[in-house]
Amino acid sequence: MKSPLCILHLEDDANDAALVRMSLESAGIGCAITHVRNERDFVAALERGSIDLILLNFTGFGFHGASAAEIAGSRWPDIPLILVCGMLDEKASVDSLKTGVTDHVLKQHLARLAMAVHRAMRDVKERDQRRCLEEQIIEGQRMEVIGQLCAGVAHDFNNILAVIMGYSDLIMDDPVLEERLRKYVGEIRHASERAAGLTGQLLMFSRKQTLQPVVLDLNAVSQDLHKMLRRLIDENIEIVIAPGADIGRVMADAGHVGQVLMNLVINARDAMPNGGKITIATSNVTLHEDDMLDRVDATAGEYVMLSVRDTGTGMTEQVKAHLFEALYTTKAKGKGTGLGLATCQTIIRKSGGHISVSSELGKGSEFRFYYPRVDQPLGVATSPDQSGQLPGGTETLLVVEDDAPVRHLACGILADLGYQVLSASNGQEALHVAREHKGPAIRLAVTDVIMPQMGGMVMAEWLKVTYTDLKILFTSGYTDDALARHGVFTAGGEFLPKPYTPAKLAHRVRKLLDQN
Repeated sequence: MKSPLCILHLEDDANDAALVRMSLESAGIGCAITHVRNERDFVAALERGSIDLILLNFTGFGFHGASAAEIAGSRWPDIPLILVCGMLDEKASVDSLKTGVTDHVLKQHLARLAMAVHRAMRDVKERDQRRCLEEQIIEGQRMEVIGQLCAGVAHDFNNILAVIMGYSDLIMDDPVLEERLRKYVGEIRHASERAAGLTGQLLMFSRKQTLQPVVLDLNAVSQDLHKMLRRLIDENIEIVIAPGADIGRVMADAGHVGQVLMNLVINARDAMPNGGKITIATSNVTLHEDDMLDRVDATAGEYVMLSVRDTGTGMTEQVKAHLFEALYTTKAKGKGTGLGLATCQTIIRKSGGHISVSSELGKGSEFRFYYPRVDQPLGVATSPDQSGQLPGGTETLLVVEDDAPVRHLACGILADLGYQVLSASNGQEALHVAREHKGPAIRLAVTDVIMPQMGGMVMAEWLKVTYTDLKILFTSGYTDDALARHGVFTAGGEFLPKPYTPAKLAHRVRKLLDQN
């Protein structure tokens, strides 16, 4: 219970007020009591704030507990009310309950007052905890809805970008295109790449994704996220990327590393309301057994450290002790969920690493994330060469896509490369097209995953009954969790995320067709 407890006591008898004070103090309750006798002083004390508990004499002359309880209940309903008065008849007792009074102590039994105060404050704490939990649940549901909306919008946006990027590449490949127009189309292509990157980062932070670790260079990851992080902070805050020299490689999920940096940058921003500096740095670190004495979750070895340092308000030792607890937050109501740092801890532990924190009031904070160093080549997929002649063929292909502009683009690209192309707008139509087809066997299907009437997964299973050697190339602009629910990553087919370029489509199709 808070000490001292700020109590507002409405009592017309000074002697009784003194007895109440003595009763509480003798019970070991530290309290700062404001004694008032009239409505003006009562309301003024409440308007000044910081009142934890109200004691009322329900009877008396002039302004008394009944009126005070109605005022407090209507304007300050969260402050508990306890009656401290003489004998009450049954009607007065019922009336007191209607006004919001939570307990009743007779003046001739003041020994009960301390117990009533403890009970009232315990109820307040439990109510606050319950309300906080309810708000966290509502906030979590709201973020879930926002994430789903974001994923849906990103899917539609990826389809649009696929069309813009695809036709831009086709125009750029025209050898007779005059240089002035080539420059204009190049700018369109560059803008669409930036939009695709922004969409990818948006999905990175909103989707439910399974851990997909690859070998990363943390310098490259932090540099790639610099512009995104810059948008999260105010102009009076400087953000600096300080990459370490010759740092090692780590095994981690790039999206999760971005989520860690985003959470820490937002926390640093909130700790610097008047501006300051955020420094994101990397370095190689060797931890010895002696370094492990105060790190129960760490082991000695070679690490790459990713640190985020700010010049903000810093933290007390008490705050640091609860820092990674779920739902714990020091931010104002509506400003934080209390899940950010708990999520960061989960992410780093999944990567086999650990966290250390140093902070001092008035001197800022530094979070250090230690990722185990690995001696492996970078897990970066090399993009196919965008220049030169694209690989083509004469095989029969089936393109299944519910978005008409994307379908027309894919069909046009593959037809120009010499393929015989059949098309359909959904899985059900694709099965009909395949049944009616009388020419050479369909060798490969390029299909969207999620479509109306019948999706790509079900369609592929039916097609393979007739075409046992059929290759499948799945495409989609949806997030990984949506694709996982449809079994894409366990179906055995290849996957090409949207937006894709003509070159990527051409190379992936040819690669699949050439596989034994």
